[in-house]
Amino acid sequence: MALMRFDPFRDLERMTEQAFGQGRGSRAMPIEALRRGGQFIVALDLPGVDPDAVDVSVERNVVTVRARREPLAREGDEVLIDERPRGAFSRQFFLGDNLDSKRLSAEFDRGVLVLSIPVAESSQPRKVQIVSREADSAAIETNQSSDAKTGDSTAATEESRAAEPAGAGSTQP
Repeated sequence: MALMRFDPFRDLERMTEQAFGQGRGSRAMPIEALRRGGQFIVALDLPGVDPDAVDVSVERNVVTVRARREPLAREGDEVLIDERPRGAFSRQFFLGDNLDSKRLSAEFDRGVLVLSIPVAESSQPRKVQIVSREADSAAIETNQSSDAKTGDSTAATEESRAAEPAGAGSTQP
């Protein structure tokens, strides 16, 4: 039994996609990107691609992923249907300044290439401590009043005695 299927509408759709540049290239390396905590994760679908045929490079803030998918058919095979994309594929994307491209890591598992890009330390959210000015003012006032109660209060008392007229504070007759 041979695998044969004739679908004139699918053939017309395929020719239209190829004519307008929406064919194999746009669907060859679908991408999903998300942020999870302190890192960005990018997943690229590369089914049927040998991990050795995948190349990931980073130059400044541009990540380039190249892959090559070889056809299943060998010489002498009679191809009945061939809709699978094949050949060399490339995808580029730009990283923001808030990402640490030097620590980018890549993992290839079951036809999915997963890139993990940590958020740069300088771009990590951080907690800012709020200082109350009222607390600072109270601390300053407390320090001043404690100074007045110690040696400074004695000096103030001596100054006030010197300013008093003679005999004003005296109890002697």
